[in-house]
Amino acid sequence: MTKKEALLQAAKELFGEYGYAETTFAMISQRAQVAMGLLAHHYGNKEKLFLAAGMDVLENLLTALRASVAGAPTGLEAVLRFCRCYLEFSREPGANFLVLIRCSPYSDMKTREDREIMITKFTEVHILLRECTGRGLEDGTIAANDPHLAAQFLSCVLVGAVRTKCLTPYATPGLYDEVMKRIEASLKGC
Repeated sequence: MTKKEALLQAAKELFGEYGYAETTFAMISQRAQVAMGLLAHHYGNKEKLFLAAGMDVLENLLTALRASVAGAPTGLEAVLRFCRCYLEFSREPGANFLVLIRCSPYSDMKTREDREIMITKFTEVHILLRECTGRGLEDGTIAANDPHLAAQFLSCVLVGAVRTKCLTPYATPGLYDEVMKRIEASLKGC
C-alpha cells in the first residue's frame, strides 16, 4: 500500500468512527503512520480528504451493487440482490460504510461544490435501484405502479435499516433479515 493509499484508508476509518469535525490531520497521520505533511501534499485539506474518502467508499458500493444485479433473471430478483448487497456492504468491516453516513450530501459536507459532487454520485445508487424496479414492473414480478416511488421507498427502508443497525444501541440481531422479508413481501404485493 502506498503512503497515499494508507492516508486514504486511515481517513475512511477515522471519518467513519468520529465524523468530520472530530477527525484531525494528526489522527489520520498517526493511524496511517505517514508524515502529516504528506496529507496536505496528497489531498490539500481535510475537506478534500473527506470527499475523497466518501467517494472511494461510494464507488466501491456502486461497483458491488452493479455486480450484484448483473444477470438477475427478473426485476424482482435484481431488486432483492441490490437490497441484500447494500445491507451486506454496510456491515462489511473493510468497506468503511460509516463514511457514507457521515459523508452523505445531507450531513457533514461543508461546501456546495462537495455537496453537488456527492449528490451526483449518490444519485447513481438511486438510478440503479430505479432501473431494477422498473424492470420488475415491466416483467410483472413487482406489484407496484411507479418505479421512482418504489425505488424511493426501498431507499428509505435501506437507509433507515442501516442507520439503525450502525448508529443505535437498539437494533435487533435479525434486523436485516426481517427487512429483506418485508421488502420482498411488499414488492410482491403481499
